[in-house]
Amino acid sequence: MAVVDEQERQSLVRRGFALEWATLGWNVAGIVVLTVSAITARSVALAGFGLDSLIEIGASTVVIWELSGTGTDRQRRGLRLIGCAFAALAVYLLVQSTVVLAVGHHPRHSVSGIIWTAVTAAVMFALAAGKGRTGRALDNPVLVTEGRVTVIDGILAMAVLLGLSLNAVAGWWWADPAAGYVLVYYAAREVREIFSPHEGATAAG
Repeated sequence: MAVVDEQERQSLVRRGFALEWATLGWNVAGIVVLTVSAITARSVALAGFGLDSLIEIGASTVVIWELSGTGTDRQRRGLRLIGCAFAALAVYLLVQSTVVLAVGHHPRHSVSGIIWTAVTAAVMFALAAGKGRTGRALDNPVLVTEGRVTVIDGILAMAVLLGLSLNAVAGWWWADPAAGYVLVYYAAREVREIFSPHEGATAAG
């Protein structure tokens, strides 16, 4: 761990706040865009991605709360809340993908959905990289972990984008729910790591 002085630490904390507020603002706007696009296209994938945005909003709120205070207890609670967000995302992806495949739901084409998910993927990966660097510099496991939530948000945006694009170009309506199962595994792995004894010891130490 790099040793930072108080002035540098405060600068890093401010950067962490800025990254989380940017994530929060983007996802709030995303809920509006995705709701309109989902209703217009009758797309389960877009509606589900809106739910993912809600989870990301919750995770960002947890980090903002954690950065506002100090102490290992606050970090431990923050990590557990992030873990719960991962678990909720995994359950949502599993249920959504299974239902869509089972009922054979065929959404309409959505140009606005394709544009939004493409831009969102780029934005989320950039924010995740910033959170990772800042969290490691602060030795803050909550910020680092929430950065991984943002990575999943970016990967999910790419999966939804791929599904929407394949549906529009080739009529492959099943591509998006199939990709969702890969993300279920990734999110479940993060939950296991967060709640493992080793991770808890790291947060406490």
